[in-house]
Amino acid sequence: MSGSYPAGTAAPTPLGRSRALVFFPERLPGVDPARYARRPRTVRVILENVLRHHDPARTDIANVVAVANGEPTGPEVELAFYPERILLQDFTGVPVLVDLSVLRDAAVARGLPAERVNPIVPVDLIVDHSVQVDSFGSSRSLLINLDREYQRNGERYRFLRWAKGAYRNERIVPPGNGICHQVNLEYLASVVTERADGATALAFPDTVIGTDSHTTMVNGVSVLGWGVGGIEAEAVMLGEPYFLPRPVVVGVELTGTLPQGATATDLVLTVTRRLREKGVVDKFVEFFGPGVSNLSVPDRATISNMCPEYGATAALFPIDEATTAYLRGTGRDEAPVARVEAYARATGLWGSPAPGSIDYDELVRIDLGSIVPTIAGPRNPDEWIALPDAPAAFRKARDDYRKGRPSPTPAATGDGVPVDDGSVVIAAITSCTNTSNPSVMVGAGLIARRAVELGLSVPPHVKTSLAPGSKVVTAYLERSGLLAPLERLGFAVVGFGCTTCIGNSGPLIPAVSDQVRARDLYVAAVLSGNRNFDARINIDTRAAFLASPMLVVAYALAGRMDVNLATEPLGRRPDGTPVRLADLWPSPAEVQTIVHASLEPGMFREQYRAIEVGDAHWEDLEVPSGSKYPWDPNSTYLARAPYLDLPPPWLPRGGLLADGARALVALGDRVSTDHISPAGEIPESSPSGQWLIAHGVPVREFNTYGTRRGHHEVMIRGTFANVRLRNELIAPREGGFTQHLPDGAVTTVFAAAERYRAERVPLVVLAGKSYGQGSSRDWAAKGPRLLGVGAVIAESFERIHRSNLIEMGVLPLTFEAGKGWKALGLTGRESFTLRLPAGDLAPGTPVLVTATGEDGRKTEFRARCELHSATELDYYRAGGVLPYVMEHRFAK
Repeated sequence: MSGSYPAGTAAPTPLGRSRALVFFPERLPGVDPARYARRPRTVRVILENVLRHHDPARTDIANVVAVANGEPTGPEVELAFYPERILLQDFTGVPVLVDLSVLRDAAVARGLPAERVNPIVPVDLIVDHSVQVDSFGSSRSLLINLDREYQRNGERYRFLRWAKGAYRNERIVPPGNGICHQVNLEYLASVVTERADGATALAFPDTVIGTDSHTTMVNGVSVLGWGVGGIEAEAVMLGEPYFLPRPVVVGVELTGTLPQGATATDLVLTVTRRLREKGVVDKFVEFFGPGVSNLSVPDRATISNMCPEYGATAALFPIDEATTAYLRGTGRDEAPVARVEAYARATGLWGSPAPGSIDYDELVRIDLGSIVPTIAGPRNPDEWIALPDAPAAFRKARDDYRKGRPSPTPAATGDGVPVDDGSVVIAAITSCTNTSNPSVMVGAGLIARRAVELGLSVPPHVKTSLAPGSKVVTAYLERSGLLAPLERLGFAVVGFGCTTCIGNSGPLIPAVSDQVRARDLYVAAVLSGNRNFDARINIDTRAAFLASPMLVVAYALAGRMDVNLATEPLGRRPDGTPVRLADLWPSPAEVQTIVHASLEPGMFREQYRAIEVGDAHWEDLEVPSGSKYPWDPNSTYLARAPYLDLPPPWLPRGGLLADGARALVALGDRVSTDHISPAGEIPESSPSGQWLIAHGVPVREFNTYGTRRGHHEVMIRGTFANVRLRNELIAPREGGFTQHLPDGAVTTVFAAAERYRAERVPLVVLAGKSYGQGSSRDWAAKGPRLLGVGAVIAESFERIHRSNLIEMGVLPLTFEAGKGWKALGLTGRESFTLRLPAGDLAPGTPVLVTATGEDGRKTEFRARCELHSATELDYYRAGGVLPYVMEHRFAK
């Protein structure tokens, strides 16, 4: 046991077939058990962890008592939380291991053994983000795409094989085995863990942090976990706690039952809109109420998966009969399942709380019976659209785009692939969000089967794909006879990974892409994923809509977004008879009958039996040896990162933070981490593309930004390089360009930053609301830091990105409410001086900013320092988490 906990708070407890030591925060001296019983489940899980790992130097026990009683605490309260495990995927995991290897190099340089730098917390890395949809619509597509994946990523995968042998406490799942969150849900999650500590067995809730924002998916099976930046994960990996402020919990009361025709996807898109409107950033969400029992664990996991899209930290469901049924149904052994129920009952975590029995900080009510078929788009997951309203919503988005632009020329059909504004050019059943849910997957298969029976087909301009989150999906689709009709419509399996959802949709059909670019067409992607930000899915699609797998099949058949699927035909039979969606839609009873007949626990045990064993590609990789990684100076994928050698962060000198700073970019609302650091295609003309060409990489071998995150020279050039970035300094032009000031020369963001660096000009970023929404990618903070950005001044930040900025030594500042940079009358062409009226930095301290315009006019405004704790201040002063950890854990 690592904690220094008060006596009497732990007791041996019967847990099914075993007996283990269990911690009870309500037994802590000063805690009122009756008041503790009214605390949200999220708070109880956090407090158990803090108590079990308690370090008096990290967490004041008085604060634990206050939180347990629901009593007020100061804003500076920090709870030292120690997650039991860490989940990585390869896009974010490779940079984590690169950073870890850099720390090893630095430790050895100080005379320390390399093995001193090693994960203390167990780590699982699942390779799922690199497979691309190069081939589709064929039974051979899976193998073709896997072969291509290894050709592109061999060096990265050799590095992972090396890391597997060089580091302890790390498990790596090779490519082709599924998506990390679905693997976590179906296999890794224990819900309650039992671990030996000497002669004592400890039992405690399973908890996890992950370097992917959708780590929250596991909340659906009652495991508390959330996404963090890679830098935060590295610190926790090496023994640092994850510091939590006092948790604020929003209770979401669910009532009723989903009506016929509505799916868990429709529900989560509605939840996303409702909670975005409510405002849950930096808060925990907890679902309760009678409606919870009407949702299966896969339904719940779909809702928890999109927690980042509605902005919360986590979205927890209770442990109940559905939880234990899911564990048994996915092949878990009976003893651990019995332990889950016994532990939950012993600690008061069993079952959904009755309305009014828990003191939530805020409350939202959602009637499941009000849910209707829904899609979301064209640019954000909370842009909720009822299915009958989809044509009008699409036309409005198209017309907004067309303002000031000429209408497209008539369709060129000589190549046999007609395409126009409104065409659906990508239809992808993708992402763990939905492929983890057998109900919607079987539903999609039934729609496909009925469509094939009626003689329908998908138009030739639609690129179709099926990328399940685990191999179990194809097993039950095959057993039910539904994989064949999906394949007939073009939905052949293209890979077991994220594919289109992360932006690895691959190129459009060439004739389609040529028309889209030549005629500036406004075309759409429809996917069963969780994100649809600008240029994320494909740089040729200006619109992307999130939908259930069932609606993905329907839109593929229709081939257009401006069809009202609620009333209009989506196709015609060979005899000309119109076919509507209602003619294809299965009943809930039909879906459930097939699910129950096709799924059985042995499928999961078989698929996960040897998940760490790779195929011939993986096992044949030549793996470097040694405890230090042998960096190749000619590599364009991996390089020793410079984060321990960066200039210091902005620290006050006589109260002055920066003088004469310039805005590198001036941005509006809802700038995502995709805008800041794209993950997909690397354009040939971009700074990153030009660097790769200069280093001998042909265009066909560029791969994606996501796969190149292990090399800072590629990624710094890709920062603010999204082709849809809207930088007001160069409006209406889109893309990775800006003005160098004061001369006004328009150039790439990278080139401008290099000029400012040579001129010793400090840099800021101006932004609007929800800056940094979306993925957890730490490169959205690493990139600006390497470009020389010292501060970001925004109207508001998303949780993970704010933390990432601090942990890279970039200062997050917020405008006063209602006084964003545009409201202040700024243009972004000013020079900026930042001062601290209080003289020194502190959490929440005001910063006085003076903006001097091109005409000499001065505008003064106050900003707030968004350092939220003493620990964040320490991280920032050190220049980031890595320098901090290096000095505090690996000093000789």
